[in-house]
Formats: sequence, C-alpha cells, structure tokens
Amino acid sequence: MAPDIGVIKRVLLVDDSRVQRRILSLSLKRDGYEVIEAASGQEALDICRDELPDLILSDWMMPGMSGLEFCRAFRELSTDTYGYFILLTSKSEKTEVAQGFDAGADDFLTKPVNGYELRARISAAERILRMERELTDKNKVISETLDELQRLYDSLDNDLLAAKKLQQSLVPERFKDFDRAAVSLLLQSSGHVGGDLVGHYKISDTRIGLYAIDVSGHGISSALITARLAGYLSATSPEHNVAMHVLPDGTTTHLPPAEVVARLNEIILDEMETEHYFTMLLADVDLATGHVILAQAGHPHPVIQRADGSIEQEGPGGLPVGLIPGAEFSQFSIDLNKGDRLFLLSDGVTECPDTGNGLLGEEGLEALMVDLAGHDLEDTLQAMVWKLDEFSGGKGFPDDVSGILLEYRGD
Repeated sequence: MAPDIGVIKRVLLVDDSRVQRRILSLSLKRDGYEVIEAASGQEALDICRDELPDLILSDWMMPGMSGLEFCRAFRELSTDTYGYFILLTSKSEKTEVAQGFDAGADDFLTKPVNGYELRARISAAERILRMERELTDKNKVISETLDELQRLYDSLDNDLLAAKKLQQSLVPERFKDFDRAAVSLLLQSSGHVGGDLVGHYKISDTRIGLYAIDVSGHGISSALITARLAGYLSATSPEHNVAMHVLPDGTTTHLPPAEVVARLNEIILDEMETEHYFTMLLADVDLATGHVILAQAGHPHPVIQRADGSIEQEGPGGLPVGLIPGAEFSQFSIDLNKGDRLFLLSDGVTECPDTGNGLLGEEGLEALMVDLAGHDLEDTLQAMVWKLDEFSGGKGFPDDVSGILLEYRGD
C-alpha cells in the first residue's frame, strides 16, 4: 500500500548506479512522488542549494563525495525547513551506523532496498516532517504574535511617556519664592505615571494654599484622577478652584480647608464614576503670621521641623476622600516661626522598604529629617529621595513618592 502524500512531495534520489536509481525512481513515482535524480553527491548538493527536497535517499558508497560527506554538507546548508535524510547502505556495523547519525542522517535502508520497507520508512519520515512543519508554523505564529505585542508595547510605552510628561506638567513650578516663605515640590512616580499630586495656589497677597494628594492604586486610572483633581484646585483659574469662593464684588475668598475636602468628597462620589479614593492634606498658609490651617483626610501627618532642629508630627488622621457620602472632615492649626519647615509627604516615604522586611516608618522619617536639616530648600526633597534610595538598597520605590516643603522666613 502506497503511503499518503502529505508534506513529502519532492524526493531526491542520489546514487552513482543508473540502474539502482531507475528501480527506486519507478517505485517512488508509482506512489505519487516527484523524483529528482543525481549521479553524485556534488550534483545532489547543487540541486539542494537551488531547491530543498522534502526527502533524500542517498547511497553511502559513491565515488568523489560519499553519501556520508554529502549528508554533512547538506546539514550545513542554511534552510527554512527540514529535509529528511535516509542513507542507503549495505553497512550494518554499529560504529558505521553511529557515523551516519553523527553526520546528520535520520534513518537507514539496507541495500538491496525492499519496497515494503521503503514505504514504511517514508511513512515514518512523513509523520516526523508533519510534526516539524506544524511546529514551524506554530513558532511562526508565536513569533508574529510576539512582534505584534512588541509593537503594541512600544506604542503603549510611548503613550505612557507622553502621559508622564503631561502629568509632570501638572506641577510646573517645583520651587516658588513667596517672599516671606518659599515652597519646594516633589513628584516622583513609581512607574511611568502615578496617583500622587502636589501643588500650590495663591489665595491673596499674604496667603497661599497647599495640597498633597495620594490617589489609591497606581498607573493610568489613578493618574487620570489626579489630572481631574488638578483642575479642581487650579492655580491659574480661581473661579474653577473648589477651594475659592467668588464674592459679589468679584473678589475671592478661601473656604475653610475642611469644607473644601468635603466638597471634593461629594464631587468624587457624585460626578466621577470610579472606585478610586484618595488621601489628602490641604493647608491654608498665612504668610504674614505663619499661622497654618490644615485639613487631613487619611494622609500621613504633616511634619514640622523647627528652626532648632526639633521634629513634630501631629494631626487627627481622618477619613480618605471618596469613601463615605456625607463624611465630615475636621481641621486643625499650627503656627510656624522664622526658620521652621513644614513637610507634607505621601505614604510612599514612610512606607519605603529597607533591604529586609522593614519600612522607614515615622521614627525613621524623623531621623531622616535630622540628616536633611542642613540642605538648601531647593535641594532638600531631592536629597530625601537619594537617602530613601540608599535606605532601600537601590531597589526603587514600590509606591509613588511626593511631597511639599514650605520654609517660613517671617518678616
């Protein structure tokens, strides 16, 4: 019974004996194969360079290039598909058979060739080549899929880089001198984009507003919330700032910080279709007196570094924004004297991991503040990032790190 014609269609028959080629050629053609004949190994190699056959039947003993040498040269050809190689030989010693396999032969047929055995060996070759072609096709699909994924990743990465620039633009002034005080801002995402936001806005000639926000989660969805919140606390359009109230005469006044946080709580629950919530510190700073009124909504406590180096951390804590409808938020006040510094930092600072399983924590933060006391205002927050990186052993930050530093100068 003839084998099914599948992946094997073209057979190269190599033998210096014209009679042997004729006998095998007639048998193969009756079974439906296209047969190409070569009288020497070199002629067969030239044929393979032009077009690779599916199956090669080659005599071992030939003048010039032997079947063994031809097999080695054939395997050295650069090809996209696999060619099955059967050596025809009268050799049966194990060492000689091992030589054939080592040269790249896939199978052997003993001469004179039996027709039934030939068909059985070709059927075995058919099964192997079919699996090889299927594997090649699947690998091609996988390769094409990986290429497409890489293109999508590159496109997404470019979009995220653009989003990162856009998010960083939400904090255009990283340092601002208000005469009686100066403010430095830090915004460093753990990924391309993050959920932290810091900023300031002018209330009057003698008052400024400061806000530090940490949206739950990471990545794009959190970043979109920060962009929306930046609009609600606009520094350029007081009429769009929820913290500001426009009076009938056209002037503006600042609402109590606790009321502002309550308004944001209503907005995120009523207007934003999101499961995100955020923590926040909002401060109304009187530059003339150093009096600061703050509302704390689940954000880490503000840190005051007095001019004498002493550290204070205080605040009521409070609920995050966007969890409970009608939630009430409290406020408290602190007084700054000349040379005092006020830090509003995200939990990415206190929850920075060390080289083991520990975190920086509030005590570690106080120790860090002591080390930062001698730094210039503009350099302090960046120096803090370097010290945190050293503390974590260079592992990077699992959470966004952001903060506001206000230094009060007085009159």
